[in-house]
Amino acid sequence: MTRIQPEPHHHYHFVTGRLAESILRETVASLASRYGFHFSIGIMPISVAALMTTHWLRRHLQVPPETTHVILPGYCDSGLAELAESLRVQVILGPKDCRNLSELFGVVSAPSELSEHSIEILAEINHAPRQSLQHVIDIAQRWVSQGADRIDIGCDPAERCLRIGDYCAALVDLGIPVSIDTFDPWEAAEATRRGASLVLSVHSQNAVAAVDWGCEVVVIPDSPGDDESFEKTINFLTERGIPIRLDPILEPIGAGLMNSLMRYAATRNKYPQLPMMMGIGNLTELTDVDSAGINFILLAICQELRITSVLTTEVINWARSSVKECEIARRLVHYSLRHGIPPKRLSNDLVMLRDAKLLTHSEETLQSFAEVMKDNNYRLFAQNEELHLMASGIHLRDRDPFRLFQRLMELEASENVDPGHAFYLGFEMAKASLALLLGKQYEQDQPLRWGFLTPDTDDHQRLKRVSKRHRRRKP
Repeated sequence: MTRIQPEPHHHYHFVTGRLAESILRETVASLASRYGFHFSIGIMPISVAALMTTHWLRRHLQVPPETTHVILPGYCDSGLAELAESLRVQVILGPKDCRNLSELFGVVSAPSELSEHSIEILAEINHAPRQSLQHVIDIAQRWVSQGADRIDIGCDPAERCLRIGDYCAALVDLGIPVSIDTFDPWEAAEATRRGASLVLSVHSQNAVAAVDWGCEVVVIPDSPGDDESFEKTINFLTERGIPIRLDPILEPIGAGLMNSLMRYAATRNKYPQLPMMMGIGNLTELTDVDSAGINFILLAICQELRITSVLTTEVINWARSSVKECEIARRLVHYSLRHGIPPKRLSNDLVMLRDAKLLTHSEETLQSFAEVMKDNNYRLFAQNEELHLMASGIHLRDRDPFRLFQRLMELEASENVDPGHAFYLGFEMAKASLALLLGKQYEQDQPLRWGFLTPDTDDHQRLKRVSKRHRRRKP
């Protein structure tokens, strides 16, 4: 979105449809008072601004002679240059919701790109030998596309995998860095021979064998909190020039989470120059809670302690998007620590259950919407624990979508609600009810926002199809 720097000679002409007139006037008046610009409002002969196109506007839009900039709703995302040439003024695409117009004037603190990070993501395929080679390749490629830097081949502790080298070589041949997660020295040797460049995990029992693998290894204590064995293995490998990462082992809640986090801090203080890794799946996989928040906090702890790699997985369903969550989180925490600011208003990608903010209409605005509606298309609004259903001469409200639909059926207009129209209203009211329940922004004919999980759909075209198809016949 283009940012505007108001100048004394600027005159902004804001364009919308009849339905949004009152809220646009209220919003623009407030912004003009704050930023000191001149403005006018152009109300087009159409109810819903989302149905306007620049081609249509070229025939209907007239602007005051003093206009320097025309501000269009965000739905008019094509043909801007042609419209500007026709009007002989600069045309700017604003937000889809006029209540977000402050963004045009620079009231946005998020960076345009969160491009930097300093944490490597290892994505573990658990019990990989139990799966076909092609399935392992498919999972690995999907995770790499979502941000994984290395694929960890998790072995089966109950049975040695004689084909472990084939799994490693298949990924390495595709250019994917590979680590092997096993305590079996034979599996580790075979994996490294076929291209694995990191072995998880090494303790006092297999440290001697690690000398011959010729690769970097992750050092762990013989058991969580066993500092003596941890230090012994570290010293043994460093004396022999083996590159290492340190992982004191993250314990799940109920087994000493806080003590294990303190051990990470103590390890960083004791070995300030050695790389460290944290196996964060121990927490996300063993906690009955959506994983995004946990992943974010753990990545923040890693960033502060200079822990430069994390091991995650997606076995349990509530952690099924952990790789992508870690990819987003590592960029946010890197930016936050580098600039010394809280990770707020940088990105909404991890705001998945509830929305960052809710834009509501006043009772007066809702009533004005109902009064200006002259067509027979139904409009839905959801706010303050209530659903509003409006059309020409109709304004129904209720908390329960079933009661709301029943009240609509009791009106004379109900005879014109065909099955397709009923399905559409039911679908939209289900979305609106869910938005009220979770605290999300509801916008008719647009998907609810689920952070990075939000589907990529053509909402504008969908809105036009619905508007043309679902009309009540006039009596």
